[in-house]
This record gives sequence, structure tokens and C-alpha cells, in this order.
Amino acid sequence: MTAPEISPSGPKSGLSRRNILGGAGLGFLALALGACSSRDTVAAAGNAAGSGGFTVTDMRGVEVSFDGPVQKIATTVIPSPSMLAAVDGGYGKIVGINESTLQANRQGLFGEMFPESKTTTTISPSSFTPNIETITKLEPDVVFQWADQGDGLVEPLENAGFKTICLLYGTQEYLETWVSLFSTILGKPERGTEIVDWMHAEIARLEDELAGVSKTVRVVHLGQSGDGYSASNKSSYMHYWMELAGGQNMAAENLSAENVVSAEQLIEWDPEVITLGGFDTRTPAEVYADPSLASVSAVKNRRVYKAPLGGYRWEVPCAESPLMWQWAAEVFHPGRTKNTLRTAMKEKIAYLYGYDVSEAQIDAALRLDLNGSSVGYDVFRG
Repeated sequence: MTAPEISPSGPKSGLSRRNILGGAGLGFLALALGACSSRDTVAAAGNAAGSGGFTVTDMRGVEVSFDGPVQKIATTVIPSPSMLAAVDGGYGKIVGINESTLQANRQGLFGEMFPESKTTTTISPSSFTPNIETITKLEPDVVFQWADQGDGLVEPLENAGFKTICLLYGTQEYLETWVSLFSTILGKPERGTEIVDWMHAEIARLEDELAGVSKTVRVVHLGQSGDGYSASNKSSYMHYWMELAGGQNMAAENLSAENVVSAEQLIEWDPEVITLGGFDTRTPAEVYADPSLASVSAVKNRRVYKAPLGGYRWEVPCAESPLMWQWAAEVFHPGRTKNTLRTAMKEKIAYLYGYDVSEAQIDAALRLDLNGSSVGYDVFRG
């Protein structure tokens, strides 16, 4: 499956996740950087979550009230468990997840940080349809579901009496709203502010450090579509970080069904860098071996890279997104940025998850085994 494609300016009709699912000190930042406007809708209309009853407004605009602190969370939303763990500083409150999340937990760093995440009960398949019988047995205090995929996913939960918080997905603003919403529900609003301020600081830093780049790099982010390729267009979160990192998304206007792209189109775009998504198993070696792409600059010059898998798949919005932005900037424009990704990973994974990541785990998250033969990737070695 590939990552969802939602417009950076808001959700677009006709897009289905069933078909498409891919610096400065914090004290200074709190003074220097403001919150995103959409996050204002998340503000609690009562006491903080950790101190009794409270009310939040979800991303449908629906108010949901709680009598006391949330202790048990179930979620069909694939990237949300890692973000909830980052906000809460642990995994202990998560009792039910999506089947696709479970598979990611078993593949990457998250399952090593939180072994219990590899055996968490699944409450929905990748289609997000909730299993009401299973959820009922888990007795969660709240269930997270998508806001924009039809009543068929939400009504069964509400009809069964579950407090249901609905989410929108796919933009940086939405990502920040998730952080603020989760931090309110978990009774840790200050931590939510810290995480968002870190994101703002990294955006400002990258914009400043890449301001002198005379020309953007032609890039595409590819997923698998059957035996062929799909390419993330301007309605994707991948488009956001490609541009932030100084890339020109050649597939920005690729609005074909399920974003399928032909070899002929890739040859015409002639990307200088290709990044590969984490929702499938395709590797740089397979792209280099594809005879139909032999004339593409990224293939000829061996600049094809598999996106990292940290606490979650980095290419989609998650708590570690600023690390993805730094990775992309270093891949697109070697030597232009002052930050060192490995150092940032060690510091931020410790902050987000309370885990001291090893050098070997950083190697695995950065996929040194898959990317080691690609040009310039030695910069990420320890």
C-alpha cells in the first residue's frame, strides 16, 4: 500500500486511502514561533486532560467530552500510535491498532523500542473498517478514526457508544493539529507545544540554509504499483518535504489514477534523485536493474535512495518528520546543511520515545544496507 495523498491546502474529494495508502532551544522557540491556526480548534473547552473532565474538538469540528484522564486508546489510523507514544513518552496506553501498523512495528525500530507494539491487538485491517466486537472487548476510553472517509467508518463506532476522535491527514498543518490534539487528550499540552516548536525551528533552519541554493534538484518519490511505479504528486505530504528540502517534484501534476507513472514519463521528467517509499519492498538495487529506466539521470548517477524507517515510515507525516526533512536535504544538496542527521536522531529519538538508540539501530533506520551503494550515502555512516 502507498501513503495517502491529501492536498496541502486541505482534503480533496475523490481521494481514497483504501486506494492510495504513503536547532534552537525550546525555550527560545516558544517565544519566537507561533502555533498553526488550525490547532486552535483543538483547544480544550474545560480542564486539562490530566486533571479531570475535559472537552476537545476533533477535525470534523465535533466536540467530544471526557469525564477523566484517558488511559486506554484504540486507533485505526496507521501512523498515529508512534505519534501518541512520542507525545506520551511511552506506549502503555495503546491497546488496539491497524494491521498495517502492526506490520510496520514488526519491521523497524518502533518494535525494538516498544516490544509490546509487535503483539498489540489489531482492531482494523488496512481498509480502516473497525472491528466493533474486538474494540468492545478492549474497552478503550477513546478511538481514533479518519474524518474524511465516509460515515461507514465512523458511525459503527459512535453507534456502539465509543468516544470517537476523527482526524484529517496529509499536510504539515494537520500534523501539528494531531500533536496538539494528542497532547491535550493525554494531559501533556506542554510537550505538544515543544514538539511543534521543534518542527517550526527545523523548517526555519532548512529554509535559511537552503536559501542560497541556485537551482532545485529534479526529484520524484516513487511507490510500487503492481510491477510498475506510482509517483507522489502535489497533493501529498511527500511534495511538502521535497520542496522544503530544495527539490522540484517532477510528479507534482501527476494526477493519474492511483498516481501510476510510466517509464516513458519518468524518462521525460529525468529526475536527478529518486526516493523510494517504505510501504513496499522495492529497493534502489531493483531500480538500478530496471532496463526501462537506464537512461534516467538518477539511475545513471546512482542517486536512488530508500526512505528511512525509524519509529515510523519517515516519508509520511509523523513525530519524526523533521528528521526526514534533514535526510532529504542532505540527499538532495550534500554539504549544504549544518545539521548532522545521526546526532539529531540520537537526541530526538531519546526525547520522543525515551530510548537510547544504538549506532546499529541508526544504521538500520537509515537503511544503510539498501542505500550503501548509492552515491553520497557514506555521509550517513557512523
